[in-house]
Amino acid sequence: MALARSATQTIVTLDLEGVLVPEIWIAVAETAGIKELRRTTRDEPDYDVLMRGRLEILDAHGLTMTAIEEVIATLSPLDGAREFLDELRSITQVVILSDTFEQFGRPLMRHLGMPTLVCHRLVVEDDRIVDFELRLDDQKRRAVEAFQSLNYRVIAAGDSYNDTAMLGAAEHGFLFRAPDNVKREFPHFPALDSYCDLLANIKQVL
Repeated sequence: MALARSATQTIVTLDLEGVLVPEIWIAVAETAGIKELRRTTRDEPDYDVLMRGRLEILDAHGLTMTAIEEVIATLSPLDGAREFLDELRSITQVVILSDTFEQFGRPLMRHLGMPTLVCHRLVVEDDRIVDFELRLDDQKRRAVEAFQSLNYRVIAAGDSYNDTAMLGAAEHGFLFRAPDNVKREFPHFPALDSYCDLLANIKQVL
């Protein structure tokens, strides 16, 4: 006979860009002077459309992987992000679910104390980004559901259109520093703007 479970463990899933670190594509856009690259998942709900457009822009401007890596090397976590993440990881398990790519995210993880990052992968040939490989379609939602199948309660936080399925699948979902357009379209998710408030809200539902 199976033993009754006394309580379900909790795990927190966080978006990366805009929540813990700056938006990588915006940083690249500003450094390279390519305003079209400023478009992010805060603006475009369809991730495939967004990425196909980015690849066309990179190709048109001859922007190399090396040039992008040089921009990423200049980035640091957002003010207060490392302290927030350290405190959160001291009280519960945390996984970062991101639609970034391992080539982009890996150096930033060192700044954050090497948390677990689940993301996608770029296809690079001769120093050019020629394609991208999704780990899974709708990976954030599916990751939350996979944790729930392992008897975890999930608390999620993100800032963009591509986070809303994750927030909706979680037991508790929070928008964090989301733009007004996302907050208007998803008013049922509490919208928070400081790490202090986000940490307090997470602690309340742990």
